[in-house]
Amino acid sequence: MGEAGPGPREAPEPEEDEAAAVGARRGRAGPRGVVRVLKRNVKRNGSRSCLNRSRFGSRERDWLREDVGRGCVYVYGRDSAAAASSDLRLVLCTVDTPASEICDGEERKNLFVQLHGDLVRRLEPAEKPLQIVYDYLARLGFDDPVRMQEEAANSDLSCMIRFYSEKPCQMEQLDRILLSGIYNVRKGKTQLHKWAERLVILCGTCLIVSSVKDSHTGKMHILPLVGGKTVLVSFLSLQVEEMKRRQYTLAFTSAGAQAQTYHVSFETLAECQRWHRQASTVVSMRLSMVDLSCYSLEEVPEHLFYSQDITYLNLRHNFMRSSGAGSLDSLCRFSQLKSLNLSHNRLGEFPESLCEISTLAELNMSCNGLYHLPSQIGKLLNLQSFWLDGNFLTSLPEELGSLQQLSCLGLSFNNFCELPAVCEKLTILDKIAMAGNLLESLDLTVLNRMSHIKSVDLRLNNLKRAAADTLEGNKSVTYMDLRDNQLTDLDLSSLGSLEQLHCERNKLKELTLSGFSLRALHANNNCLTAVSVYPVPGQLTCLELAHNQLQCVPDWACEAKKLEILDMSYNLLVELPSRILSSLSLRKLTVGHNNLQSLPPLLEHIPIEVLDLQHNLLTKLPETLFVKALNLRYLNVSANSLESLPSACTGEESLSMLQMLYLTNNNLTDQCIPVLVGHTNLRILHLANNNLQAFPASKLSKLEHLEELNLSGNKLKTIPTTVANCKLLHTLIAHSNDISIFPEILHLPHIQIVDLSCNELNDILIPEALPAALQELDLTGNTNLVLEHKTLDIFSHITTLKIDAKPSLATDSALTSTFWSHGVAEMAGQRNKLCVSSLALGSFAEGMEAVYGMFDGDKNEELPRLLQCTMADVLLEEVQQSDTMFMSNTFLVSHRKLGMAGQKLGSSAVLCYIHHDMADPASTFSLTVANVGTCQAVLCRSGKPLLLSKVFSLEQCTEEAKRIKEQKAIITEDNKVNGVTCCTRMLGCTYLHPWILPKPHVSSIPLTVQDELLLLGNKALWEHLSYAEAVSAVRHLHDPLAAAKKLCTLAQSYGCQDNVGAVVVYLNISEDNCTCEMHGLSLPGPGGFSSTTAKTATPSSSSGIASELGSELSASEVSSEVGSTASDEHSAVGLDGSLLPRQERRCSLHPLLPSSIFQRQPSSATFSSNQSDNGLDSDDEQPVEGVMTNGSKVEVAVDIHCCKGKSLEFEPPALEYSSSAPGVEDDSGLVLIIQRQNSINSTAVHGGVKEKCELQKSASTCCLYGKKLSNGSIVPLEESLNLIEVATEAPKKKTGYFAAPSQMEPEDQLVVPPDLEEEVKEQMKQHQEIGTDQEQKKEEPAVALTEEFDTAL
Repeated sequence: MGEAGPGPREAPEPEEDEAAAVGARRGRAGPRGVVRVLKRNVKRNGSRSCLNRSRFGSRERDWLREDVGRGCVYVYGRDSAAAASSDLRLVLCTVDTPASEICDGEERKNLFVQLHGDLVRRLEPAEKPLQIVYDYLARLGFDDPVRMQEEAANSDLSCMIRFYSEKPCQMEQLDRILLSGIYNVRKGKTQLHKWAERLVILCGTCLIVSSVKDSHTGKMHILPLVGGKTVLVSFLSLQVEEMKRRQYTLAFTSAGAQAQTYHVSFETLAECQRWHRQASTVVSMRLSMVDLSCYSLEEVPEHLFYSQDITYLNLRHNFMRSSGAGSLDSLCRFSQLKSLNLSHNRLGEFPESLCEISTLAELNMSCNGLYHLPSQIGKLLNLQSFWLDGNFLTSLPEELGSLQQLSCLGLSFNNFCELPAVCEKLTILDKIAMAGNLLESLDLTVLNRMSHIKSVDLRLNNLKRAAADTLEGNKSVTYMDLRDNQLTDLDLSSLGSLEQLHCERNKLKELTLSGFSLRALHANNNCLTAVSVYPVPGQLTCLELAHNQLQCVPDWACEAKKLEILDMSYNLLVELPSRILSSLSLRKLTVGHNNLQSLPPLLEHIPIEVLDLQHNLLTKLPETLFVKALNLRYLNVSANSLESLPSACTGEESLSMLQMLYLTNNNLTDQCIPVLVGHTNLRILHLANNNLQAFPASKLSKLEHLEELNLSGNKLKTIPTTVANCKLLHTLIAHSNDISIFPEILHLPHIQIVDLSCNELNDILIPEALPAALQELDLTGNTNLVLEHKTLDIFSHITTLKIDAKPSLATDSALTSTFWSHGVAEMAGQRNKLCVSSLALGSFAEGMEAVYGMFDGDKNEELPRLLQCTMADVLLEEVQQSDTMFMSNTFLVSHRKLGMAGQKLGSSAVLCYIHHDMADPASTFSLTVANVGTCQAVLCRSGKPLLLSKVFSLEQCTEEAKRIKEQKAIITEDNKVNGVTCCTRMLGCTYLHPWILPKPHVSSIPLTVQDELLLLGNKALWEHLSYAEAVSAVRHLHDPLAAAKKLCTLAQSYGCQDNVGAVVVYLNISEDNCTCEMHGLSLPGPGGFSSTTAKTATPSSSSGIASELGSELSASEVSSEVGSTASDEHSAVGLDGSLLPRQERRCSLHPLLPSSIFQRQPSSATFSSNQSDNGLDSDDEQPVEGVMTNGSKVEVAVDIHCCKGKSLEFEPPALEYSSSAPGVEDDSGLVLIIQRQNSINSTAVHGGVKEKCELQKSASTCCLYGKKLSNGSIVPLEESLNLIEVATEAPKKKTGYFAAPSQMEPEDQLVVPPDLEEEVKEQMKQHQEIGTDQEQKKEEPAVALTEEFDTAL
């Protein structure tokens, strides 16, 4: 551990004496905090330039734990990404330690901070670095001070916030390097300087010369070239000299008062000419526009002032100072400057020196924290555009009215409460941009006085009323945007010249407009019941009234002669006027999600091209629809009750131009197929979820232009071989049918996506070579399909191949089928890449819990995959650390890991965790859901949807929109934060901090018997399916995979063209799943169960329920001992062979109390020769003769529980054995308990000698030891279990009580020859009598239970 400079140190506080003594010579403590410097030389880790996590000693760690106000700051000496190694120091300090003290301990002048690897800012001496880190973590979402202290001490946090002791040198981006190499260089015009080997880079418009050794340390010489993004910019002239000693040499000379010359010598003529051509191109540029944005500048480079031709200067996203050398006060030296951009510079005050630049025509001062403007602003008489967005302005000075050339004034996202009166004086100003302010009312009379204003943008305000005090009309305003306000009624009839109005997402019930000039009306997402426009808008071309409460189409809309687009979806329409459907101007009609029962007949030809009628009550379409609508190209009538389709032609020839036809979710049968032949131009055909049983081969062959065919959710048994005639087909989706023969589609040249999941495929005949375009083949859910190795080798070249995994006893999906099962579906849609990923772990944390997630990266495909691979591991770590904040911390840590991976884009995410209640371990399962962005989770409870997540978007979350506005983010007109995303909380998007946060919405709910299923989906799914429709569509299906597929198919048929993903989890949380040995006991309440006897240690899992052990058993030889089933400290078998008391076995619904002691069992256990060949307990002193097995090995999963003995007592045997196995009448008292555990799909078979004990008969007993039916229900067994019968039937089951894939023949089973049955019963009877005599000798009856383990009989 290295030492820092030996600075003076004050006496430490009493509680800090011991820890402070360690660092006495490592740092210094000032009056405001303790500073210790721990030097770490941390090397770069691979190509990622990541730093290995350094560790401090135990004393330093103890010192931190004493107070959460203490912490650690990592200080870098220089840019670690550029250097081969980085000099890293750990500075132990407090939240009160200022930067000046840390600089003194580091013997540095300044300390710099960098956020998200972007800009670097110099800290003021009084700023507190550790407090900056804590504030940053708090804004992210961390609440626990102790956890924030831990995160601050994590070196991985440096990817998000990092401190430097010196400002890192910013090298030019690699894509701007034009030429580079190592050459001999001589500085100066004279020959007095010597030649030296240097690294020379022609980057952008700069020539960079540095020594080879120090090329990345900042020791370099820069000759600024013309017109680029360089720190030092000047003129450059290129001179080529012939030199005697060096034949190929170029001389670069910069123009200006302090001209410099560099001679560069090349080895070949070709290389010299290449540099000459490239440099000549740069030199020929004329310097007029200089872009120095995002350079962390504090001052303007001195060389820049030598140029007098600069007219455009961009200094956006810097930290410019208002005074000093090269500061904003020096900008007046540019005599011809016309455009200046100083946005995002944290100025705080408007620099008055800018008012002296009289040549300015454009000035951008957005996002600088300005509260007022100086009166000197009136001097900028030539100013034409003035942007002041994203500040804290509440008023404008009167002097601004003297700027008579000002035509554009940006005042959005400030704190104005009314329209500035000074705007009346700006006679050339034609637009008022005041979005995101605090206006609550709009006085139209003020607009009347501003006769020069044509456009008004008042979206995202708090407007509640807009009215005029007079009847005077306004003839100037042509455009008005009132979106996202709180208006309940709006009367703009006085705006006679209004051409376009946006009033979406208000609370409007009535709307009144003037129709003289109206061309477009956008009023979606309101509560409109009436819309009045007078006179009839003769110029109206677009009318959008979706998501309202209109019961009829307005009469004036029917009379609009130029109406081309009408959207009235999601209303209460019961009929459609014939005037609308017969309109000669209408091109697009969208009336889906209404109550239409029929359409008016068509008598004349109509020009309509797009018709959307989905989600209505239509039983038929007009008979002349396809005959009269010859221009119809898109028709969507999904989710209706259609039983037939109208004919496409009246004669032999069809003139139909229909290209896209969506008929999903109707009642169509095979009779509709011949009608489709008339649409020969069909490219997309969706017939999913109908009643099709066959698709005639002759009909399919005529659809030669077909590109996408969706036949899923029908009853098809085959796909016609004539599909090979559809040469343009690229997508075939036919999941959830009864198809048994693989269609002949692998010969199609353009086939890309084939989905034949959830069918009855048996075999696949494939060609020797697959089509090159094939990208995805989905064969999951075909239980009878077995692929040969040759077939798998051929399929291995497919980008995405989905097949079922081979069944295994240890698979995760098999461990939790009692309580839940899941299905996952992801579809790319019409995009060429899939940016959605799903997480589905049905067996999480040793199989007692489950985790499901959905991640949507919008246009980024790498980000969701990273979250899919890492988020479950992060959750597992966080659950072990925290009982309350684990879900929130999981998202925050994943956010940090994305930064470590270099990801700056964002992703929506939802994560669902099924577990036991942390506060009450004796409770049933709980569901904890966390989400950011637009991915959502819905729980089906009693057949109704229950939303568990929150949509974090500007349009649907007013609280988040308010927060974004208060933080002065710029929301663009397409409702995106800084034009990037509409989400307000996401994982990633670090460069948009603090507007975009990773803190999730977290909710937790206990699961009950009424909970049927859990649905997860991304934005595209829920935009096209309501929660109620999604639940009703899948709740009656038996296969969760088919359910997930159906949801995605419905979304695509309803108009989704984006990536769509769905996760469906079927829940079976009920008391019928209980497998506890608590016969006659009530379920645990808050107080739990009382213990009557001392209990031995119980094998535990992560949830404290059971331990999974995999064993390999043989009928002739089973390794290890019976005692290995218990813990190492407490043997379950006594010296006399009797069983010791143990804890009652409990299921996942009713776990043991936290006071119980659990011991983890080994991951595998074996049982051996102490057992007889028949697999019974070792207390059978001799093997039963004649009991034979096949000797094959059976690989099973064993679930061992130590159980209470309260429900089993030593009594004379009274059990009767059923006689379903012929010739067997067993009363020996031997009981074979066959039970399905809650967390294991392969049921454990528990065998043992019941020594004078009887199972109490009760209702719970029948439920407890019940058979699992194929439909998932539990039925009670017979009162007495027949060992021979159960052992005979068990191996025949594919799933359930036995799952033994290693058995070669299903007939392999335990067999007792009929001639030995009497002898077997006699042996069992003898063991029973011996046990009875032993019990009578005891004063009190001992409680004993049979040891339970899985065995192959």
